[in-house]
Amino acid sequence: QVQLVESGGGLVQPGGSLRLSCAPSGMAFRPTAMLWHRQAPGKQREWVATITSGGTTNYISSVKGRFTISRDNAKNTVYLQMNNLKPEDTAVYYCNSVPVVSWGQGTQVIVSS
Repeated sequence: QVQLVESGGGLVQPGGSLRLSCAPSGMAFRPTAMLWHRQAPGKQREWVATITSGGTTNYISSVKGRFTISRDNAKNTVYLQMNNLKPEDTAVYYCNSVPVVSWGQGTQVIVSS
């Protein structure tokens, strides 16, 4: 069974940057797309960004121009570069795939001065 492991979260001041990583563990894994989601305190999990195996990307409007999703196919790892972070970006960030696999533990991002 594939497990996705997220890392790279932390505490950052508004305007700062973080880079999140997501890598699979377990059996061989060749998804057609990878996605980042996030869940803020007291809110439902929301989709943030997608990257297909061909490199096509899409973003929720609130992060366009600030976040960049990318993937290293050789390492089967997906990244989320987050710049100009805002307090409203505070959330636990999760990755998943197409086809969907079990959710990982996520990585906490806190944007606060």
